[in-house]
Amino acid sequence: MQGFKRRTVVQCAAALALVLAAGASQAAGEKFVLVSHAPDSDSWWNTIKNAVKDAGDDFNVTVDYRNPPNGDLADMARLIEQAAARNYDGVVASIADYSVLQKPLKLVVAKKIPLITINSGTLQQSEQLGALMHVGQPEYEAGQGAGAKAKAAGIKSFVCVNHYATNPSSFERCRGFADALGVDYKAATLDTNGIDPGVIESKVSAYLRTNPGTQAVLALGPDSAVPAMRAVEKMGLKGKLWFATFDLSEDISKGIKDGSIKFAIDQQPYLQGYLPVAVMAIMKQDKLTDMAKVKAKLMANPKFQARLADYGLSPSYGVRHIGSGPGFVTRDNIAKVEKYAGQYR
Repeated sequence: MQGFKRRTVVQCAAALALVLAAGASQAAGEKFVLVSHAPDSDSWWNTIKNAVKDAGDDFNVTVDYRNPPNGDLADMARLIEQAAARNYDGVVASIADYSVLQKPLKLVVAKKIPLITINSGTLQQSEQLGALMHVGQPEYEAGQGAGAKAKAAGIKSFVCVNHYATNPSSFERCRGFADALGVDYKAATLDTNGIDPGVIESKVSAYLRTNPGTQAVLALGPDSAVPAMRAVEKMGLKGKLWFATFDLSEDISKGIKDGSIKFAIDQQPYLQGYLPVAVMAIMKQDKLTDMAKVKAKLMANPKFQARLADYGLSPSYGVRHIGSGPGFVTRDNIAKVEKYAGQYR
């Protein structure tokens, strides 16, 4: 009986230690913020918001989401300055315009607050800012990959419908596609001056009437794809023009299934919200600075692996940065991703 008591005491002590450790982790109070450039009207970012919530739940941290309601980058810069002043445990931000955002983002780094950049911007810009890593899709390569598919289909001319020309990286998508075809991307890019669907539809219609030899349409996201699809259909060109787009939505999924859209270029936005929070939580909670160890711990995390399996996601791990895309959603795999489109895909 004496041996049993000793074992019981040891077991109880061990159990108590585990409880206290778990409580310490949950009570650590890590608080992060994600600052995006997206206006309130941009529904594409809902997936990233869901990812941020999931990562917060999985790693027991609090994550605020901040954005300029009208998409004004000066407002975004102020939000980043406020984040630096509030001394968050980590800041996640998109590099919508390096020239506008470099000063406030460097302020974050100067205060020794971990910074991870996502979505917009280049790897080089992220490194120049002193960010830990960039999580996103290499935009030029994504456009080039899509253009290669168009070229294989015999396409020689296209229009790139750009609804967010204020973001320099948007032109990289157009340029990559154009380079694959061997055409001038500037001449093929249509700046819609924003996301007003009526304006986009009107501009696309006017372009196609003025340039009747256009063989293909490339949209840069749901905000431009849906009104562009409407313009194409009203002109009697649905299914006749080769049409592709970046990103997914319910309408885009329908277009892929009925054959009017060849594919959607999927940058797996869920990963852009989840990964930065997970990485910074691991660094903070496990006191790690070696990114190789951080990534190893992340890849071994059962909750993270379950998310990847559930949503059919596949990140690309680099030495420093993590790629979230590109992937191509076609008729062959649309059923797998459609269930989560707009939520987790």
